[in-house]
Amino acid sequence: MSDTEQCLFCRIGRGEIPVTIVAETGDCLAFRDITPQAPVHVLVIPRAHVRSLNEAAGTPLVGAIIELATQVAQREGLARAGYRVVFNTNEDGGQTVYHLHAHLLGGRQMRWPPG
Repeated sequence: MSDTEQCLFCRIGRGEIPVTIVAETGDCLAFRDITPQAPVHVLVIPRAHVRSLNEAAGTPLVGAIIELATQVAQREGLARAGYRVVFNTNEDGGQTVYHLHAHLLGGRQMRWPPG
């Protein structure tokens, strides 16, 4: 079985695993995290399998992810008070699913440093 056939987020993108979708475009999908770390915790993924942010350099995917995250933040009422968009990259960066994704977090005060 290939990486994309086994990849959790590829399977979600293909509709094989049910999620609560909050927004989508032709290139990206935004859905609620099943273990939220904030009152609003949405994952934004590209539909195409890209392993991490390292592999996305020089592509329009990162911009598409940020644009969709911003739209979701506005729809969720986070834009005025503020929100955080995080890309975890590789093991030391906290990435646990090796499919490029951003976490949109909001609805509470974010602290620094984050972890």
